[in-house]
This record gives sequence, C-alpha cells and structure tokens, in this order.
Amino acid sequence: MLGIVITGHGTFASGLLQAVEQIIGKQPGCIAVDFPDGMTTEQLYQALYIASKVCDLGKGGVFLTDLLGGSPFRQAAQLALTHPQLVYPHWQVITGTNMQLAVEMMIMRDEMNTIEFRDRALECGRRGLTSLWHEQQQSKQALPDVDGI
Repeated sequence: MLGIVITGHGTFASGLLQAVEQIIGKQPGCIAVDFPDGMTTEQLYQALYIASKVCDLGKGGVFLTDLLGGSPFRQAAQLALTHPQLVYPHWQVITGTNMQLAVEMMIMRDEMNTIEFRDRALECGRRGLTSLWHEQQQSKQALPDVDGI
C-alpha cells in the first residue's frame, strides 16, 4: 500500500482527511500535515519528512498538496527531489488536490505504484471538477433527487 501525506494551508489537510474518512473509513498509512499561520517552512519541511517516514509502508508514497507553488507544495517537492529515501519515483507530489481525487485514490492505492497513482490521480481530479450544467448536458436529464455519499 502506498503511503499518503496530505498537506496544505491552514487546516486544509486535516479537514480533507477527516472528510475522506467520513466517507470511506479510517485510512492506514495516511497522515495530514497542516500548515497553520505562524508555522515556518522549515517546521513544515520537518513535519512532512517525519510524516513521510511514518506513512511509507515499503512501496513509497504520494504527497497530496493544495496549491501549486504554495509552501506545502514547495516543501513536499523539495523533499521528493533531494531526500534519498523520498526521491522520485519512490515518492510523487500531486497538487490541486480535491475531494474526488482523495477519495478515489485512497480506495485504489493498494493496486498501483507511485507513477500509476500520479497519472490516475490527475484523471480523478479533473473528473471531479465540473458543473451541474455540464453534467446535465452529458446525461441530457435532471440529476435524481437522492442523498449523496
């Protein structure tokens, strides 16, 4: 199973992990690392490094980050590019993480390596970004009135 470290500004990471676990249950090998106001980038780097070591169950892992170019992305990228235990392709960095991507990829992570995960995650994230109008155009009917996930 691939390890997952979710990180982002404020409480994005812990909030996303909590929401994912509400839908699909507790996730082993997955840790949220928040970047609250007042935390330095060096502290974030150290927290990401420790989380990656804890999450790596032997197959490597993925950093799921919130914003391209933001400090969580940059620190995860720095780790993945320079740290011997985390270097590509053993660890991947995904940015622009959304709920669709997180839920689907948590379910499928047992079956793939980090490169397969990376490529599939981008597809999931794009599929999860849509609008009601676009969905209606594809189905040519109104969405049913049922409870969601």
